[in-house]
Amino acid sequence: MVPSEENQLVPKEDMFWSCRQSIFAEMKKKFSQVESAAEEPRVLCIIQDTTNSKTVNERVTLNLPASTSLKRLFEDVASKVGYVNGTFDLVWGNGDNVTDTQTPIDQNSDKTLLDAGFEPGKKNFLHLTDKDGEQPHIMPEESGATDDSAQDRFIGPLPREGSGGCTNDYVSQSYSYSSVLSKSETGYVGLVNQAMTCYLNSLLQTLFMTPEFRNALYKWEFEESEEDPVMSIPYQLQRLFVLLQTSKKRAIETTDVTRSFGWDSSEAWQQHDVQELCRVMFDALEQKWKQTEQADLINQLYQGKLKDYVRCLECGYEGWRIDTYLDIPLVIRPYGSNQAFASVEEALHAFIQPEILDGPNQYFCERCKKKCDARKGLRFLHFPYLLTLQLKRFDFDYTTMHRIKLNDRMTFPEELDMSVFIDVEDEKSPQTESCTDSGAENEGSCHSDQMSNDFSNDDGVDEGICLESNSAAERISKGGSEKSSLLYELFSVMVHSGSAAGGHYYACIKSFSDDQWYSFNDQHVSKITQEDIKKTYGGSSGSRGYYSSAFASSTNAYMLIYRLKDPTRNAKFLEAHEYPEHIKQLVQKERELEEQEKRQREIERNTCKIKLFCMHPTKQIMMENKLEVHKDRTLKEAVEIAYKLMDLEEAVPLDCCRLVKYDEFHDYLERSYEGEEDTPMGLLLGGVKSTYMFDLLLETRRPDQIFQCYKPGEVMVKVHVVDLKTESVAPPISVRAYLNQTVLEFKQLISKATHLPAETMRVVLERCYNDLRLLNVSNKTLKAEGFFRSNKVFIESSESLDRHVAYTDSHLWKLLDRHANTIRLYVSLPEQSPGSQFRRAVYQKSSGDSGNLDEACERVKGPVGNMKSVEAILEESTEKLKSLSLQQQQEGDNGDSSKSTEASDFENIESPLNEIDSSASAENRELENQIQISDPENLQSEERSDSDVNNDRSTSSVDSDILSSSHSSDTLCNVDSAPLPLANGLDSHSITSSRRSKANQGKKETWDTAEEDSGTDSEYDESGKSRGEAQYMYFKSEPYSADEGSGEGQKWLMVHVDKRITLSAFKQHLEPFVGVPSSHFKVFRVYASNQEFESVRLNETLSSFSDDNKITIRLGRALKKGEYRVKVYQLLVNEPEPCKFLLDAVFAKGMTVRQSKEELLPQLREQCGLDLTIDRFRLRKKTWKNPGTVFLDYHIYEEDINISSNWEVFLEILDGIEKMKSMSQLAVLSRRWRPSEMKLDSFQEVVLESSSVEELREKLSEISGIPLENIEFAKGRGTFPCDISILEIHQDLDWNPKVSTLNVWPLYICDDGAVIFYRDKTEELMELTDEQRNELMKKESSRLQKTGHRVTYSPRKEKALKIYLDGAPNKDLTQD
Repeated sequence: MVPSEENQLVPKEDMFWSCRQSIFAEMKKKFSQVESAAEEPRVLCIIQDTTNSKTVNERVTLNLPASTSLKRLFEDVASKVGYVNGTFDLVWGNGDNVTDTQTPIDQNSDKTLLDAGFEPGKKNFLHLTDKDGEQPHIMPEESGATDDSAQDRFIGPLPREGSGGCTNDYVSQSYSYSSVLSKSETGYVGLVNQAMTCYLNSLLQTLFMTPEFRNALYKWEFEESEEDPVMSIPYQLQRLFVLLQTSKKRAIETTDVTRSFGWDSSEAWQQHDVQELCRVMFDALEQKWKQTEQADLINQLYQGKLKDYVRCLECGYEGWRIDTYLDIPLVIRPYGSNQAFASVEEALHAFIQPEILDGPNQYFCERCKKKCDARKGLRFLHFPYLLTLQLKRFDFDYTTMHRIKLNDRMTFPEELDMSVFIDVEDEKSPQTESCTDSGAENEGSCHSDQMSNDFSNDDGVDEGICLESNSAAERISKGGSEKSSLLYELFSVMVHSGSAAGGHYYACIKSFSDDQWYSFNDQHVSKITQEDIKKTYGGSSGSRGYYSSAFASSTNAYMLIYRLKDPTRNAKFLEAHEYPEHIKQLVQKERELEEQEKRQREIERNTCKIKLFCMHPTKQIMMENKLEVHKDRTLKEAVEIAYKLMDLEEAVPLDCCRLVKYDEFHDYLERSYEGEEDTPMGLLLGGVKSTYMFDLLLETRRPDQIFQCYKPGEVMVKVHVVDLKTESVAPPISVRAYLNQTVLEFKQLISKATHLPAETMRVVLERCYNDLRLLNVSNKTLKAEGFFRSNKVFIESSESLDRHVAYTDSHLWKLLDRHANTIRLYVSLPEQSPGSQFRRAVYQKSSGDSGNLDEACERVKGPVGNMKSVEAILEESTEKLKSLSLQQQQEGDNGDSSKSTEASDFENIESPLNEIDSSASAENRELENQIQISDPENLQSEERSDSDVNNDRSTSSVDSDILSSSHSSDTLCNVDSAPLPLANGLDSHSITSSRRSKANQGKKETWDTAEEDSGTDSEYDESGKSRGEAQYMYFKSEPYSADEGSGEGQKWLMVHVDKRITLSAFKQHLEPFVGVPSSHFKVFRVYASNQEFESVRLNETLSSFSDDNKITIRLGRALKKGEYRVKVYQLLVNEPEPCKFLLDAVFAKGMTVRQSKEELLPQLREQCGLDLTIDRFRLRKKTWKNPGTVFLDYHIYEEDINISSNWEVFLEILDGIEKMKSMSQLAVLSRRWRPSEMKLDSFQEVVLESSSVEELREKLSEISGIPLENIEFAKGRGTFPCDISILEIHQDLDWNPKVSTLNVWPLYICDDGAVIFYRDKTEELMELTDEQRNELMKKESSRLQKTGHRVTYSPRKEKALKIYLDGAPNKDLTQD
């Protein structure tokens, strides 16, 4: 039988090759898929949760292939955020804003991300929103756990967005607090980082994962009668451990634990060392556990013993002592070496390696009675059950004088055999040895720098004999075979990532329950492998050279904790049924609290929170609050809640209130909710949201009124009725209209509301500030006229002829224009001012009756048309004021103005006042005399304090400039004005434009525009015509009762004034109320925090003022044209603070420097106690704190010296006669550096005749005695006095520049006041020991920080870590 073709047998070789080909084809297909996937573009999606489902909205980042479908996108988002898929929407977002009009993305679409409009290589922002007004459903906890393989394992700092190299799509694991809502898939709970408490979290997780410590802590029972539970550290640790074991959250807070430490919130921002915390916390627990079963717990678990010995090499005599330790500090890199230890074992051997004391370090042997060579070292006697090794990665680099971190590689084994490091023979010491007990001090041990600092005193230790019954030391002493029992297993690695300046701690801990390693990184807990542990060795795989640490990974192990492998002692965690009764009760209590918190969170998730406004029906003030109402509550119930919230029970009945939709920004009522009283608020407001695009208004009515219906689409119009006869504008009436209504229909609507005829009605729309538009086209719609959601109109319906006048010329337009520009100001009049008698005199003469402030105000009241009363009041006094001003001007022209003080200015008031008030009462005369004989010094000090209201005596010119530029219309410098040329046009003659400023051409100084900045325009122009006679003269005033605390006897005016009036005219209007001419009082504008600034620009208007601004009037001579207020500071070149404020002075244009010095002499004597002669001091330019150009006596202000308002100058007291005689000279300040003594001499001034470097060298040689050829100099850096650390000055300055003149690069010394350091180049630099250098560095850092100058090495000021056993510390006021 011939087999058919189908049944023919295939040879085995052919079958093998066919299978092989199919396998290769499949592999090729897989590789092509991987290759195409690698080449496929990726789409970065950033999804912001904008719902209120969680306490804090989190942001999730997905990096997906462009071929991913939208359906898969929703699944991934649901998985990562923890929501049930299908219960939320995704909409496109632009940054953080999302609009209600955006269409949600179709979650059932099979479109790829690329087809749906996602852009590869860019950030695609999406917002996760509520679906159909319902919040997303949080995924149940049992379904929330995902396979660990789907999660990105992480160790250390989380990867950055967009980082490659992961097989899975990267999901950024946010540190947001929303992650606390669901437990980690590992089953372990994380700890929330308060701010910088990662070091605390790492230690707490390690202690929690230590069975022996956790079990012992649970056995301790808290007695509430003995201690406050809030301040009990063991009790709060118990609570924390119970929560870590039973909580369903992803992470829990540690604030209760830190509060028990006595820490406040500021401690959360202090970064500390985890080893330091371990020691301090153990000490605190020992104190708390005294006289309890746990009193010796720390010592039993963590304490070991070692011997510190010195053995004489000649006679064998050995002196020793026993010390205890809680951890072993291991050096990473030996001092002075460029090679680090390779492993922990190598570092341990180095730790016990003895050193030979010989030469000058020989040891005095008590037996030999002489100094002998000796061996000094450490021997381990006993290892603790829990062995803690600290890798000393933080060190100090003495070459750079910086603290550094050593990132060198150091391996550590998973199992560590410590038997090779213990010396059993030392348990029995020969009788010839001497010993000291463990409480003695460490007497200069060469290893003391390696040991932990605080050794415990142990009364149970005597001459090295350990009294513990089950100690390892006792077992070791039984024989060498017992050494094998010292095998330790690693279970905790505390890792530090960062530098010596700061970083992040986390812990890698092995669970003794399943031998699985976990990474506890604050609130994130994840599984890791042994390979991840090896990554914490640090360093790199290359050679361990000196600079290897700089290029190594900054993430490495810092503390290692091993546990002794001893089946008889190794404990397991207590099971729930094994808990002590008090722990069972604590567990139940914490569960109930967590359930209560969960229920509260659920309520919060379903609570609508929205802004609520209400106009109080009786007080007529707008009140604001936040309405919180459950989404299922009805509108009727919400009204009751709002009614009680606004406290309206006594003002209006409940049935007279309703809630309406409101836009607070436009003051617009959007709609009312008629017939929806039973509608749930969640549906009415569009769901529960974190923020709403609208507000609610609790509207009220009188019982005889009915509520108006507000429909969507309507616009609100506030209608003001204008009365031309009384020139008044009535308060607004609210009218609602539609945008498609015509102007005619709108007039008819207003006519019904105001009962005014529509036929004669004129309607003016105020579209924006000062834009008044007459609506005169009847068939035009409101939308075409520019109406919006909220509008303001003025109406007038009289039959006056004003209707037929052109609109811009009409009385209506003028009245509305004035109304739009009128502001209300509150003016504080000076206390005990002469104004009362002045006003009485004026009004007595004009009306035959003695008036007061109230009467004066009544007379001045009224609109423009009634201003004659004010003019009548001022009529008689105006001529006298002018004559007084002219008299003062003539005195100034005669040169007497420089001698007149403010007291004399006030004395000039005597004449007009006496003439006006010849029949004044005795009381008035007495007050008049008091004013006339006022102490000049008091008046001067008053003026000085006025200008210093906001500027301390140490205020700098920079501060003044900042203040000036902040308020252009009120302060002394107008930065908006165009620069004006100097009056005399002598720019080439000014000092700042002289030969000294060639290097600074183009850099115009602040005071180069003196005429512009002075702002001291006179109150009358050259023709004598008052500048107050302007177009805008509206001024209306009335007395006003200020708030409490404004001072007894102080009077206020409430002034309505046209803000286009000039300051000069405004002051003239205030003259009757102040009682003195406008030239004798000053106007100060009051800002927030009661800061005051003088307004001096008389030609400027009040346009920068706004409603309800406050103004303070102070007596004192106002500056005349060409006068400037100048701040005078004393220059003290050799004092720690070289700049000291002295006084305020007034300099005038055209005055010489010598004249200003003559004026200063009496003021310096009276106010500062400086008794000087005119040739004993000089004035010089002040720039910030830098002394500049020396002003010579013949220089003239504004001609040779540019001067400006609020100018600042230095006054320098001379040691001898003035050496500066001409502008060609140059004055520099020199200071000698003595390297052999490491000190700087005092400043000495050197006056040069030219800018020659050679002349400078000659002068320096002359004053110092250094040979000319040995002189080296350098220019100081920074602001005066150019402070620099004496540890840096010798190398850091540019010594001996190769130039021939001083005014070229790199010196650029073109003006007086430059600082020059010089030295003798043959003088050697002092050699400093490490101790001297450290001490000097501390002193220099302290000195430079006090002076506010740059400190090259300024490490972060660390706060000592302390745990306070008796509550929070008392604030020590003596500390910084």
